[in-house]
Amino acid sequence: MGLRSIKILMKNFDIKDYRVNDKDSFKIKKHPTKIKDFYEDKAEYETILSELQTEMDELQSMMYAHNRYGVLVIFQAMDAAGKDGTMKAVFQGVHPLGLSFYSFKRPSETELNHDFMWRCFKKLPERGKVQVFNRSYYEEVLVVKVHPEILQDYQKMPNEIKSEKEIWENRYKDIKNFEDYLANNGIKVIKFFLNVSKEEQGNRLIERIEDITKNWKFEEGDIKERGFWKEYQEAYEEMINKTSTKENPWYVVPADDKKNMRLIVAKIMSENLKSLKMNYPEPDEARKKTLEGLIDTIRQQNNS
Repeated sequence: MGLRSIKILMKNFDIKDYRVNDKDSFKIKKHPTKIKDFYEDKAEYETILSELQTEMDELQSMMYAHNRYGVLVIFQAMDAAGKDGTMKAVFQGVHPLGLSFYSFKRPSETELNHDFMWRCFKKLPERGKVQVFNRSYYEEVLVVKVHPEILQDYQKMPNEIKSEKEIWENRYKDIKNFEDYLANNGIKVIKFFLNVSKEEQGNRLIERIEDITKNWKFEEGDIKERGFWKEYQEAYEEMINKTSTKENPWYVVPADDKKNMRLIVAKIMSENLKSLKMNYPEPDEARKKTLEGLIDTIRQQNNS
């Protein structure tokens, strides 16, 4: 089943269906939140995901040994879109030595006393490693844009900046320049927007209230923010249009079906890792002879 399943997925999957480049005009309403499933049943889903996890683990291991690239993975979405579950499921098989996660919450007082991207700088990946961000500096053109009072009440913007439009345009430009800087230094940025429908989000919020094992995830503020659905959709649309480039595109993933979403994310991750020009380091001839000589030393030690 494993080989058959992965071939089916590869046959039907086209990364271009989810990628938004700088030449595209992204309209959020034109992107579906639900598409035809890549799997026939739970068993096939688990088989495909397992194959992709193995593939990602092997590619990440090579990246770790190659030690020339790093990968920054960003997840952005409305509440209850499935970021936590997707990260857990997709990266479950990747060796933890080369993988780390960071979830950005409300900025602390110290963080607010710095520029808007400062706290993210500190969590960037080392070469050879994958760093996953649950939310990111993009919150600064999402939550802050929907609630612009944050600019004056908390972010202490300079008085000479009068126009909110100027602030957003500067932030889009700064983000693009920053991600170009990362790409120029061997850090690949992979950005996912998990596109969930309002109805499905509502069902998941109700489930968080009713299910005691998920109750801890629920915050009353989620309902308040849901009242700004239209404003958030507009903010996501403009953010993606302003910051999706050929080098650092956004991937818009249908999120109403969690299993399908996870397969899509895993496949996009695998395809991006494959695009890196990397290999396991090969020793030169002198080093090979040295290593071969050490084999005899080890065998002698075994027999001593």
